[in-house]
Amino acid sequence: MTDLLERITIDPEQCGGRPCIRGMRIRVADVIDLFAAGLSAEEILKELPDLEMDDLKAAIIYVTRGPDPPARGMRLVA
Repeated sequence: MTDLLERITIDPEQCGGRPCIRGMRIRVADVIDLFAAGLSAEEILKELPDLEMDDLKAAIIYVTRGPDPPARGMRLVA
């Protein structure tokens, strides 16, 4: 699974520092938005032919794992 996450890149000079797929200007959020719009993995791959199935898996893993709450600026209340 960690190998898949290596497909996610963050470059402050690209896409405003948002997570992208393999250094391309295809943001993780763009991939997730396409899934949310109801497209299947096969449809997304047709729409964005530079992507591979493992890129889609990496995007899903990335958003579901997310950083720990303190890294998001959240405060835990006891």
